[in-house]
Amino acid sequence: MENKFQETKIEGRNAVLEAFRSGKSVDKLFVLEKCEDGPVRTILREAKKHDTIVKFVKKERLEQLSETGMHQGVIAMTAAYNYAEVAEMLEAARVKGEPPFLILLDNIEDPHNLGAIIRTANLAGAHGVIIPKNRAVGLTATVARTSAGALNYTPVAKVTNMARTIEQLKKEGMWFVCADMGGTTMYDLDLKGPMGLVIGNEGDGVSKLVREKCDFIASIPMKGDIDSLNASVAAGVLAFEIVRQRMEK
Repeated sequence: MENKFQETKIEGRNAVLEAFRSGKSVDKLFVLEKCEDGPVRTILREAKKHDTIVKFVKKERLEQLSETGMHQGVIAMTAAYNYAEVAEMLEAARVKGEPPFLILLDNIEDPHNLGAIIRTANLAGAHGVIIPKNRAVGLTATVARTSAGALNYTPVAKVTNMARTIEQLKKEGMWFVCADMGGTTMYDLDLKGPMGLVIGNEGDGVSKLVREKCDFIASIPMKGDIDSLNASVAAGVLAFEIVRQRMEK
């Protein structure tokens, strides 16, 4: 079981190209800066096709990352786990006879927050977690460990455009609530039915574009002296308000 938590590092041009072509989820590609020969260009084309984050780095950085000393100017980091499709989550809800409940994360960058949210999603009975492909953490070994095993049971999908994904899911009959300051107190909202819970970035909250797509903005009543909750705690509070309302029904 332990080896499932290892993020895989793939080094060398042929090995990296094969990883892309075999359908492995490559989270990040490190390429030697100013290296643009034929094989590297082919790898970069594959990376673009798969929406992989590409970082051009100096030789010293690659040497630091390399475990084999034979990286040939390219190192790929593949996900600790495979990603699911959003359609699979909706199907899982249908099979269980439950209204879909998804948690969407708008650019969460801290792997500990992502792991904790996946754990919460599992315990709250969510059918899946959706994360963006860019500017956010993927399914790294740290995320897997922090999820305390929940990654074995809760599917995670990666999407190119979060706002567009929300639009598509609305056509499937889903409603969306995002956590943000200045919204309606969460206890005053009707959060039953097919629901997507949107949680924003640790520092900036939910982006304007994504917030505009949401049907409700929910605020968590707070009594303390500081003005915001950690992203994973906010996700937990709102997810279990959705659970409470579903149980009431």
